[in-house]
Amino acid sequence: MALLITDECINCDVCEPECPNQAIYLGKEIYEIDPQRCTECVGHFDEPQCVQVCPVACIPLNPVFIESRETLWEKYQRLQVEQAAGGVTARVL
Repeated sequence: MALLITDECINCDVCEPECPNQAIYLGKEIYEIDPQRCTECVGHFDEPQCVQVCPVACIPLNPVFIESRETLWEKYQRLQVEQAAGGVTARVL
């Protein structure tokens, strides 16, 4: 699953720089997570870094994007190839 930032977010700015996939961005009111880029830090860390640093614990799993660890690993690999090629997938806002 990708992660989701809930409306309990206080916009403290600590999660965005911790995301190794650049999946976190400031939305209209709160930070948001691009599910196409979120791997729950699979491939980078043992635990999602945004969850580790969030002071209000507002980053649960996103039930809309159910993904196995294998799927998250495949997404990680795809993102690595894109990064190596110098491209970053555009985010739809």
